[in-house]
Amino acid sequence: MSRIDITFAKLKQHNRKALIPFITAGDPSPEQTVPLLHALVAAGADVLELGVPFSDPMADGPTIQRASERALKKGVTLRSVLALVAEFRKQDANTPVVLMGYGNPIEAMGWDVFAQRCADVGVDGVLTVDFPPEESHDAFEHLQRHNIAPIFLLAPTTNEARIQQVAKLARGYVYYVSLKGVTGSGSIDLSAIEEKMPQLRKHIKLPIGVGFGIRDAVTAKAVAKLCDGVVVGSRIVQEIEDSTAQNVVENVGRLVKELRQAI
Repeated sequence: MSRIDITFAKLKQHNRKALIPFITAGDPSPEQTVPLLHALVAAGADVLELGVPFSDPMADGPTIQRASERALKKGVTLRSVLALVAEFRKQDANTPVVLMGYGNPIEAMGWDVFAQRCADVGVDGVLTVDFPPEESHDAFEHLQRHNIAPIFLLAPTTNEARIQQVAKLARGYVYYVSLKGVTGSGSIDLSAIEEKMPQLRKHIKLPIGVGFGIRDAVTAKAVAKLCDGVVVGSRIVQEIEDSTAQNVVENVGRLVKELRQAI
């Protein structure tokens, strides 16, 4: 079993839901990324999503776009993101780490090299926003060869055929995008999530995490009742942006602790 599988199995045993926070690697600085990851775990995170900064993050709203810009200005690349995961693993061998980003940097490195390097440093899953299941077979064969989970997005507009495709290919968990639009936009319609879940559960046996638009503990608690995990990104990245270098780790830890207690 992978670290992701073990984590969700333990949570299910204790009737708990996963908290899956997202931060962008290199934001606010490369030096603070690993301390932030450890702070997320200490505050109650179960799975970590680490964003690979990209110049054209089409699925991300302004908050995460600015985080990518800050990281890129500091010279953060896919190789340095992998190095940060390796640094994190020196103290944490158990918490799953999922890289979330876009295909371009991986294509430039080469999927075979990327998958091998992910295995070497301890990456557990990869979510490539702009790689739909129809185009991902060859790419994700490299990941599965190294027991790295290909993780897919589903949306309110996803039809039955696409859900079935994702159910066949996905490993680890499936990320359900709760609203139409980019990260951090709009507000969640809980009734729409509740209505969609039976259709997803019909085909998907993996845990389902829900993200996009979860901005506070109240919403996180409500969403947690409908799925297996709650993904929070823009709200945490906003906290990073609003903090200083001196208090960012403390502030993010406090926020994530509130979310953990709520769900």
